[in-house]
Amino acid sequence: MNVSPPHPDPALLERFARIVGDAHVLRSETDFVPYVTEPRGLWTGRPACVLRPGTTAEVSAILKLAEEVGAAIVPYGGGTGLVGGQIPDSSGTQVVVALGRMNRIREVDLESGTVTAEAGIVLQTLQEVAERHDRLFPLSLGSEGTCQIGGNLSSNAGGTGVLVYGNARELCLGVEVVLPGGAVLDDLRKLKKDNTGYDLKDLFIGAEGTLGIITAAVLKLYPRPKGREVAWVGLSSPRAALELLVRGSELAGTGLTAFELCIDRSVEFTVRHISGTVAPLPSPHPWYVLLEISSGRSAEDARDLVERLLGEAVEAGIVQDAVIAQNLAQANAFWKLRESMSDAQKPEGGSIKHDISVPVAAIPDFIVEGERAAQRVCPGSRLVCFGHMGDGNLHFNISQPVGADKAAFLSLYRQMNDAVHEVVRAFGGSISAEHGIGRLKRDELLATAPPVGIDLMRRIKRAFDPSGIMNPGKVI
Repeated sequence: MNVSPPHPDPALLERFARIVGDAHVLRSETDFVPYVTEPRGLWTGRPACVLRPGTTAEVSAILKLAEEVGAAIVPYGGGTGLVGGQIPDSSGTQVVVALGRMNRIREVDLESGTVTAEAGIVLQTLQEVAERHDRLFPLSLGSEGTCQIGGNLSSNAGGTGVLVYGNARELCLGVEVVLPGGAVLDDLRKLKKDNTGYDLKDLFIGAEGTLGIITAAVLKLYPRPKGREVAWVGLSSPRAALELLVRGSELAGTGLTAFELCIDRSVEFTVRHISGTVAPLPSPHPWYVLLEISSGRSAEDARDLVERLLGEAVEAGIVQDAVIAQNLAQANAFWKLRESMSDAQKPEGGSIKHDISVPVAAIPDFIVEGERAAQRVCPGSRLVCFGHMGDGNLHFNISQPVGADKAAFLSLYRQMNDAVHEVVRAFGGSISAEHGIGRLKRDELLATAPPVGIDLMRRIKRAFDPSGIMNPGKVI
C-alpha cells in the first residue's frame, strides 16, 4: 500500500514564510523539481518547502525556528553534488534552504589578496570577478557554471587546480556560518597566520551542511599568470604518465598547474557523444595527459618550459606524441574534451562511479588492480578512468559491457564499489577524494573508517547539532 507523506503543518510554513517573504517560499511539487533531483538520478525526495533566504539574518532566523520546532534542514547550493548530500528525504517534513539569492561580493581586497563572497555566488562568476581585477581564483570544476561557493566549501571541492593551489579548504581564510539555533559565527578574517585555539572554520569546510550553514567566506586570490601553455600528450601507460609528471614537476615546479590523466576510451566516448569535441592527436594512444604550464614571468617562459619538457620526454621514450595548443581556442577545446568525459558516459549505458585517491606513486599499480577487481564483478565491463593524476585523485568509473542490460549492470553498484574500494584501501587511499560522503558513501564510511575516528565525528556532530536537525542522514 502506498502511503502519502505527511502534509506539512500550514501554520509552521507560514512562520518560515514570514522570515524570507512569501515570494521566496516554494511550496508546489512543480517548484520542488530542481531541488529534489541530482545529476546521477540516484535519489529523489519531497521537502515540506524550499526557503530562499537573502541575508545571513534570515538564515539565522530560519535555523532558530527550525531548532525550536525540531524541523530538519537541508542546505542547498547549486545542486551539482554527486553523493546525494543536497537532496531531502521523502518524508515531506524536511526544509530545504537554498542559498542562491545570497550571491553578493562583499569585498575585493587586492592588497591582501582576498575576496569576500556570499555562499550563493556561482563559482564561474567568482572567477570572472577575479579576472576583472587581474587576479586568479584557481578553483576550477566541470560544474563551475552552476555550482556555488558555499557548496564548494561544504564539500571541500577539488578540481583541476589542486596540484598547485590546493582544494577549497586551502583557498579559504575565513567563514561566516549560521549554527543550529541561529547563532552566527563571524570568522571572516583575512589572516594567513592565526594560532588562537582550534581552527573552527575547517570543521565546517567539508562537513556537507551537517554542522551549520556557510553563508559567506574570505577566499584567496592569486596573480594571473603572464603565460599559460596547454598540451595534449599521448602515452603508452599510466607508468609513463607518472614519469612525465615527475619530470614536469622537476622542470617547472609550481608552474606545472594541471596534470590530467585519461584512458583512450574516455576520449572515444567524448568525441562520439559530445558535440564540438575532436581528438587532438591524429592517431589513438592507450592513455593521454592534459598538462598545463603557467609562468608568472612571461608567455615565452611558459612556452619554453612546455617545449623543453615534451622534447626531453619524447627523446626519453616516455611520450609517444603531443600537441601544444596554438591559441586560446585550441587550449579551451582541450579542456572541453577533458571536462565533458563524465557526461559522455551516459549514452553508453550504466556507469558505476568511484571518486578515489591513492598516493600518486601508486596510481599505475592501482589502475591495474582496480580494473582486475571490476572484471571479477562484471566480466566485459569497460574502464573509463580519468582524473587529477597530479594530486592522486581519479574518477575510476566502470561502464556496462556493450549490449548489456543497464538495470542488471547497475544492480551490481554496491558489489562493484566494495570490490574497487577494497583495492583503494589496500593502497592506503580514500574512497571519497573530492565529492564527499552524502548519502552514497555514508554506510561504507561507518563500516570501514577507524572506530575512534567515527566516535570523534559523532561527538563533534552532537556538540554542534544536539537536536540533529542539520542535514540528517548524511555523512555521519
